[in-house]
Amino acid sequence: MKEFIIIWIGQLISSIGSGMTAFAVSIYVYQSTGSATLVSLAALLAFLPTILLNPVGGVLADRYDRRLMMILGDSLSALGLLFMLISIQTGHRGLMPIFIGVTINSVFVSLLEPAYRATVTDIISEENYAKASGLVQIAGTSKYLISPFIAGLILTVSDIRAILIFDIATIIITAFAVASVKKRIAVVKPITHNFNFFKEFEAGVNSITSDRGVRSLVILMTFMCFFIAFIQTLMTPMILSFADTKKLGIMESVSAVGMLTGSIIIGILNIKKNHPKILMVSLMAAGIFMALVGTTTNITFIVVSCFLFFTALPFVNTCADVLIRMRIPNDVQGRAWGMISVITQSGFVMAYAVCGALADYVFGPMLMEGGIFAGNIGQLIGTGEGRGIGFMLIIAGILMFVFAFIFGWKKSIYEMEGSIR
Repeated sequence: MKEFIIIWIGQLISSIGSGMTAFAVSIYVYQSTGSATLVSLAALLAFLPTILLNPVGGVLADRYDRRLMMILGDSLSALGLLFMLISIQTGHRGLMPIFIGVTINSVFVSLLEPAYRATVTDIISEENYAKASGLVQIAGTSKYLISPFIAGLILTVSDIRAILIFDIATIIITAFAVASVKKRIAVVKPITHNFNFFKEFEAGVNSITSDRGVRSLVILMTFMCFFIAFIQTLMTPMILSFADTKKLGIMESVSAVGMLTGSIIIGILNIKKNHPKILMVSLMAAGIFMALVGTTTNITFIVVSCFLFFTALPFVNTCADVLIRMRIPNDVQGRAWGMISVITQSGFVMAYAVCGALADYVFGPMLMEGGIFAGNIGQLIGTGEGRGIGFMLIIAGILMFVFAFIFGWKKSIYEMEGSIR
């Protein structure tokens, strides 16, 4: 557990840095253009390469030293940050350097994620899977909890360059943290035959498709990612339509305390049963709270709704993580997590590809003064800039609830816990 804690601390620090960069990039793009579409495009470019290349990272994580893959992925991802920093510093303040930089960063993160997930299985016993998952989510939460607050304060006295420098520094710290424990962890090398990428890729696919429970759960989590991407991407333009950058940073940090709360509760309780039921109930609750976020421009109400939304997510993620981790053999987990990542997070990609355009050109005009919904739905949730996004969040939240309810009755998911390998 000691080795896991050291690696986890490194990932916590890295997550804070990457969260600050993501926040600063969204602000930079929106303030430069005023376009939710371009904010979505930046998010897509920061995400799509990782998704597409995660299966490659998974294959490499099962063949080579997983800790080495983490170090390489983290270290090389700094090249994208350095590219953005140099471009802005030398006067290239258009969006193209930002788009190229986040893409480079995302390419190398694909080496990190499958190796990190498989490493947890390497060094943690089964009875501590839920606790470890809670801690991993706390680290992930930091990009919503701590990063926006710090970045918001820095951006009031400096600009995106300071954020990029900070992020590069966190990557260096993380690489040293993993390197410090690398020699004390046995290298998992289950593949001894001649390397054939396509056969290894196929093994990763089969580890998912051959299990009905895993297959159903992956489909459900894909839909969940699709709907969650709406609130992640559109929250910034919605809030900035009636508040300033500092309030946005504080609002995101305070509301994300909910995810920290949920993760801490999971870490303390170390959930060991009823994972399918907890997953479905939590996902339905998250859908309700997402819908509530879109109903108003009252910051206090939005913060409370976001708090409850993020409180529910760790329970969903942990239960899905434990069920899958215990069903799939360790020697294919790198490949399995790589494939699961590309499938589930394709939901994010699809949402990023459409939500900005829907906000700018479809739902936005509908809720402007004189729009088609201004006289009915607009009477309930308000009209003007940002209210079309609010309406989108209401729809996404309702659909999340419906999908959770439908999949909640699938026998294949409920039977997963009773037939864990």
